[in-house]
Amino acid sequence: MGIKALIADDSGVMRKIIVRAANAAGIQEITEAVDGADAIKKFGAEHFDLVLTDWNMPNKTGLEVIQEIRATGSTVPIIMVTTEGEKASVLQAIQAGVSDYLTKPFEADALLAKIEKLAIA
Repeated sequence: MGIKALIADDSGVMRKIIVRAANAAGIQEITEAVDGADAIKKFGAEHFDLVLTDWNMPNKTGLEVIQEIRATGSTVPIIMVTTEGEKASVLQAIQAGVSDYLTKPFEADALLAKIEKLAIA
């Protein structure tokens, strides 16, 4: 398929879960970031077709990651995968330019559907 994804989450276990869902969607090229600052550094160094980010991370939040990616003019699809499920948080992410939103805990099928909708469309 040739889709390249960046997955940013400070939890190694959560990154593994998201990687598994991305693999199930046919995405094999995956770069992992351990926090928001790492995500921005890696995003600036190479091209990605999809970004999945947590909200609550050290060094830079997922919201800051979205804002910085959008500030570059990039229209790459971004999925926020987070425990922040309040309406105000969702609205904040939408205003920042997130493409889709998924609250933890989630079913693997729900993440797979969002990845397929954005990355394969």
